[in-house]
Amino acid sequence: MNMFSGINKKALVFGAAISAAFIIFGYTQWDWFYPFAAAGFLYAGYGQNDIKTGTAIGTLSATPTAVLALQGYLGTFKEGFFTTETGIITVLLIVLAVGAFVGFVGGWAKRDRIKALEEYEKKQKIGKNKTREKKSKAKQQAAEKTTQKTGFLNKILKK
Repeated sequence: MNMFSGINKKALVFGAAISAAFIIFGYTQWDWFYPFAAAGFLYAGYGQNDIKTGTAIGTLSATPTAVLALQGYLGTFKEGFFTTETGIITVLLIVLAVGAFVGFVGGWAKRDRIKALEEYEKKQKIGKNKTREKKSKAKQQAAEKTTQKTGFLNKILKK
């Protein structure tokens, strides 16, 4: 069995590309593009079948953003904690943790949407069955009335 068969690779690639594109556009054009990079992580997580896979793929799609952060696209680091090796690793882990969290939210949203669709279909089936049951009950009642009439006529004719 292929261990990657349950992964939506298209969502992973497009999610990583969307997040990296928003980071690059934010760096070159307007700073307000930066927060929209999370849309890529959300798409990558939403494209998966369950929450665990969504979380893992959200983390994986955050790696281009982490590389861009290390290259200075999220801003340069001044002297202090973030210029040390520990600070760089901390930034890397924070970016990956954000990707994991947003991927988790995407997987959770898809799970809830699937449940809502199933409940909606159930309600639609119940409504159809009620209509069918009403029609079948009406047919049974009409058939009983005709048998009662013919039974009454048969009694009269026998006498």
